[in-house]
Amino acid sequence: MAIQYKQSDIIKGGIIYALGDTIAALISQDFEWIRFVGILVIGATIYALEIPNYFKWIDKKVASDGSISSSFKRAGLAMLYFNPLWIARHILFIQLLTGKYDQIGWGILIAGSLSFVFNIPLSLAANYLIQNKVSLKNRFLASAIFSGLMAIYYSLSAIWF
Repeated sequence: MAIQYKQSDIIKGGIIYALGDTIAALISQDFEWIRFVGILVIGATIYALEIPNYFKWIDKKVASDGSISSSFKRAGLAMLYFNPLWIARHILFIQLLTGKYDQIGWGILIAGSLSFVFNIPLSLAANYLIQNKVSLKNRFLASAIFSGLMAIYYSLSAIWF
């Protein structure tokens, strides 16, 4: 499987993740330009590389045959990607970008785990729709929008949990 890293994914990932995180930062009165630029770069690099390729792998691994079994397998595989470690890593990026090194510790993993657990019903529904109703071409955009919204949730979960 050839690795995909397209300019359109770079632009979409950077803008949408930065926008979602900026909204979260403005809500929590924690906006910093370095955070904005950092999340823009992370969305345009790490997420724009990882997520479309993972979705492509899901397409290859589980056929979209319309059955309930394969539909939930596809949604479950997407949820495996956006797991507590992924959420904790996102929170870690924010802590690093904002210079809150003293807040880096096991608490980030706990926050990621709690965020994941509380979010399972919404995340399962969204991933089910994204993996089964959106074409592979538009799947990263749909996922980035959902993830941008979830970035707001994850950023705020660092405060709530």
